[in-house]
Amino acid sequence: SALRPQMSPMAVLDVFRREFDQAWGEGGLFLLTMHPHVIGHRSRMFILEELIAHITSRSDVWVATHGDVARYLKEMTATPTL
Repeated sequence: SALRPQMSPMAVLDVFRREFDQAWGEGGLFLLTMHPHVIGHRSRMFILEELIAHITSRSDVWVATHGDVARYLKEMTATPTL
C-alpha cells in the first residue's frame, strides 16, 4: 500500500544518514521531515535514536529548532543602528 512503503527500517535510516552526510559535507542545512506513514511504525522508532546519535557524533553540528534558525537569520541580517 502507498501508506506503508516497502522500505526496510535500515533502508530508511540509510537514506536519512546519507541526506545528513551530504548536507554536512556541503556545509548546508539538513531539515528532516518525517511523515507518520514513513516513520510512525513501531519497527522504525529506533531510527530516530540512531539518526540523532549519528548527527550529534560530529562536534561541529548545530542542532536547532525552526525558531532557532529564524532568530539566527534575523540577527545575521539585521541592519545595524547608528
